[in-house]
Amino acid sequence: MHALYLAIAVAFSFLRLCAAQSGTLGLQDGFLTFDTPSFSVQLVKDSQTLYSLKTKGSSSGFDFIPGDVMNQRQSNGNYHLGDLTFRARLAGSSAWVSGDTAAQRRNVAAVPVTGGTLAAANLAPTLPSNSLLNITRRWVLTDGELQLLFDVTNSQKQAVEIGALGAPLEFNNIFTGRSAAQTNQLCSLFDPYIGQDGGYVQVTPLLGTLPPLLVLPAGKSPLEGWRFLPESTSTSLGYQSQTFEGLYEWQFHTLAYAQNEWKGVTPWNAPTSATLQPGETRTYGLRFVLAPSIRGIEGALQAANRPVAVGIPGYILPSDQPGKLFLSFNSAVKSLSVSPSGALSWATNTDARSSDWVGYTITGHTWGRSRLTITYADGTVQTVHYYVTKPAVQAIADLGNFLTTSSWFDDPSDPFHRSPSVISYDREVNAIVKDDARAWIPGLSDEAGAGSWLAASLKQFAQPSATEVAKMERFVSETLWGSIQNPDGSVKKSVYFYQPNLVPNYNYPSSIFWGNWWSWNQAASYATDRAYDYVHVIAAYWSLYRVARNYPSLVKTHTWEWYLNQAVMTVASMTNGRVGYADDGLMEETVIRYLLDDLKREGLTGNATLVEGRMRARENVWAGERYPFGSEMAWDSTGQEGVYAWATYFNDTTTAINTLNSILAYQPTVPHWGYNGNARRYWDNIYGGKLQRIERQIHHYGSGLNAIPLISQFRTTPTDYYLLRVGFGGLSGPLSNIDQGGFAAASFHSFADTLKWDGYSGDYGPNFVGHALEMGTYVVNHPDFGWQAFGGNVLATSPTVRVQTLDSLRRRVFVAPIGAWLSLDAGAFTEADFDPTKKTVTLSISAAAPGVSSAAAAPTARLVVANTVQNGLGVLKPQGSFKQDAGAWVVPFQSGKASVTLSF
Repeated sequence: MHALYLAIAVAFSFLRLCAAQSGTLGLQDGFLTFDTPSFSVQLVKDSQTLYSLKTKGSSSGFDFIPGDVMNQRQSNGNYHLGDLTFRARLAGSSAWVSGDTAAQRRNVAAVPVTGGTLAAANLAPTLPSNSLLNITRRWVLTDGELQLLFDVTNSQKQAVEIGALGAPLEFNNIFTGRSAAQTNQLCSLFDPYIGQDGGYVQVTPLLGTLPPLLVLPAGKSPLEGWRFLPESTSTSLGYQSQTFEGLYEWQFHTLAYAQNEWKGVTPWNAPTSATLQPGETRTYGLRFVLAPSIRGIEGALQAANRPVAVGIPGYILPSDQPGKLFLSFNSAVKSLSVSPSGALSWATNTDARSSDWVGYTITGHTWGRSRLTITYADGTVQTVHYYVTKPAVQAIADLGNFLTTSSWFDDPSDPFHRSPSVISYDREVNAIVKDDARAWIPGLSDEAGAGSWLAASLKQFAQPSATEVAKMERFVSETLWGSIQNPDGSVKKSVYFYQPNLVPNYNYPSSIFWGNWWSWNQAASYATDRAYDYVHVIAAYWSLYRVARNYPSLVKTHTWEWYLNQAVMTVASMTNGRVGYADDGLMEETVIRYLLDDLKREGLTGNATLVEGRMRARENVWAGERYPFGSEMAWDSTGQEGVYAWATYFNDTTTAINTLNSILAYQPTVPHWGYNGNARRYWDNIYGGKLQRIERQIHHYGSGLNAIPLISQFRTTPTDYYLLRVGFGGLSGPLSNIDQGGFAAASFHSFADTLKWDGYSGDYGPNFVGHALEMGTYVVNHPDFGWQAFGGNVLATSPTVRVQTLDSLRRRVFVAPIGAWLSLDAGAFTEADFDPTKKTVTLSISAAAPGVSSAAAAPTARLVVANTVQNGLGVLKPQGSFKQDAGAWVVPFQSGKASVTLSF
């Protein structure tokens, strides 16, 4: 849910004016200043915590630390870089004794420094008097590199077990009180690779063009855990809010948390502790390294002698699709193991083209999460995190079946006119959500209410099923048109409302608190001023147009022309000047670009002109703005998809590239299924989740939607493999949300005490839209790894490159070396055979995706061929005589199969 209900921002502003706090950090006593080859560094003198970390050189002046608002973060309980938390106990004791340098802050005891040590202090004054550990913190310069080291000593007369040890990380992800320009120019986002010794944190400035900061382990300092740091949420900056997500801690050991707050949760890595004998010291620490660019992060890791892992197509693996894992490190691989046992199997391969890399073929066997542990000869341990799904075509078949059965609501007596529909679902109680205080969730609109029927609609575009299409036709005819959408084309914000006097016979549950702003009355629910809601309706109509046009026997109620006209009418209503946010980039509005393409293909010039004109007016606004990614929120990652779609359509290269860079700053690639391709989202659980809290969400709809620009841009620059990796990771994200029964959760909870899928289906729908619009099999000749197929399996590379298509849609193949984008409006690819010498492609097509009994068979294959780059050869055409219809080559089946060869 996006909502401009930000009275809280006003409260923050008032608090800032009242925040004349003296604090305990010691800002009034000045700073220690140092220069390193990469950074200008300032420490608060009294605390020796980091106050400023500014880059030097060509990008000089970017500060990763929020020094400009540090006067509002100088109290006890505010964490800073240089703090330390721990839990320890005497050997034989069961009770953990905690230490936290930020809890009751006092001036640390500076100690003399020599050589490469910039500053050092004993932390005893700012730790509890009963601390079992004596800790000295050092800021050092080693071979020109800034490092933060903690010398942890057992000061007791018997052994001490350290059950938790963590270094809080504070970077400038504070958007509170900043304009869009200030936020984009001053702020960063940071994400972890929770990979033990191979782990790191990347801190990326929001512009997407400045060098990112890499935080690396110094010595044996594994990134074992990643803990959200609780702070007061009532302070002036609004900690853990939409404008300040909050901070996290790099955990070197986690056993004490695993035994307590995380009990019953399977952590990312096996929890450990460390035992120190009396007087023994162990040093933990962090290194601070600049990468030249976001695309240069892995190269910087290699240069810093850190292990690098690259997964193809990523780390979400359908069980019928082998993955590839390539490892680069200066120590040989000693062994591999997996948890749970047997969840994955592996074999070495010879795909890598240089000795810098060793390759493995990974096969998934056990559904769900798994952890691959790589142990190197020098003792370095790296973990790579995978998620295994059902075969992709089966996963979305299960999704469609679940949505149109378990989530199907059919009650003609419903006073809110929600029947029949695909409605929100609660997996934890296995029941539809008929009532929720947030009116939109049971009200079939907004992302969190429309999400289920939106996913069910796009599922029919992706993999039509006769029984499912019949239900969706009922939904469109009886509920979407006339209840959610008014006869004038306007779209309600919700059809459900809380107003007992209007529905006296309806039993609103007394267990729900109805006093919050979001328990809308009828007038508020029936408002039609939110453009985001219109796009969901457009997507539903467009999906059924595609079904009616290409699988005509499946539809019984309306013609394809009717669905197309309804979509156009909704675009016109949305952009009539009376609907709010219509000039913002809107979630899943790439559908409108597909709609425009289809209007042109059908020769419907008038409607095409209308849609194009309305979109041009919006893009003209964005072309005049440096940061045209606005939304209902202070900062967002939803507008970029739509801005990119129309900037590229209207050849506004500057806006398109700015948008792309913005996405790259908040959508990383790391060897972890949850973070790879996972665009930054952190507040939507408040508006659409069952467990409501601000937290870094895993594979919320940002993943699928922001993948659209990335993968689209890759097709126009098909040697930019970074875009392919991040984009395909984002497109794969929505597969992981689908459980073994077909229920799809809105997102996965990333906090270490939870690590589970949310109970609500919520706003999963937009995530699946991104998946359905762009998922395919992408064939590349990678300079390091040779011929690879993202979404498929390379069966042979000589004399031709034979690829089995294994993605969820089986509708698209991209042959990167010649920029050929091959799409099926009907039918399913089973194999693509590319001859690099002759530049020909032979396609094997079936009437329906193999192995899915519910998938409808296409009457004919309808093949669309396009070029995405200038290849000097023209556009591929089929050999033989085939008719064209609305831009598609019509390929007849024989016994449900067809083969066609394309050549220049």
